[in-house]
Amino acid sequence: MTTLILLRHGRSAANAGGVLAGRTPGVELDDTGQAQARKVVERLVGVPIAEIVCSPMLRCEQTVAPLAADRGLDPAGEPDLAEVDYGSWTGGELKKLAKEPLWKVVQAHPSAAVFPGGEGLAGMQARAVAAVRRHSARIADAHGPQAVWLACSHGDVIKALLADALATHLDNFQRIVVDPGSISVVHYTETRPFVARVNDLGGDVAGLIPPKPRRRRRAPARSSDAVVGGDTGS
Repeated sequence: MTTLILLRHGRSAANAGGVLAGRTPGVELDDTGQAQARKVVERLVGVPIAEIVCSPMLRCEQTVAPLAADRGLDPAGEPDLAEVDYGSWTGGELKKLAKEPLWKVVQAHPSAAVFPGGEGLAGMQARAVAAVRRHSARIADAHGPQAVWLACSHGDVIKALLADALATHLDNFQRIVVDPGSISVVHYTETRPFVARVNDLGGDVAGLIPPKPRRRRRAPARSSDAVVGGDTGS
């Protein structure tokens, strides 16, 4: 029931400076991030993207702007894909935050982590997963079950979405790496997701192009069954 391309925003000035930007307004892409955003257009050539959904943070809007312009698409803002509300940690230097007692909880038991004056990581995962499921169902209804769509969000949000898709507990999400400008891909079906790639920084994406139906009819929904013995790659 649709293929989701999860795009982390390109590198921002805060990323480069070792600062936890959070929901600080006006955080922009740096030169590297702008180059990563332009590269996305080349990386996704030939992949039919039905819609673009985007966190309302400026760095995400800047990341999808070149692709949206190339495809003639108007990105839809989605507050539930926004960055974690880090509360009083927002704007802090990561090297200083690493000395806080909560840091160890975030690393070892993130499902219990609640940022002072902000939100908990478990709550973030719940809102993000609900948003993806909602958009996936809507896009499947509007464009068919083979539709491919892209969502641009943030590192912890995408890691939480991938943890859900992998059916692993949120306490394991720190084991997942999602770099700035990276692409991860999840195929959603009726009963379970299939994680096709994680933290892709430039690989071939031809496999994301849905096959053309042999007859002129609505494309069938993707099967929820895994291939016994492993996928053939076709």
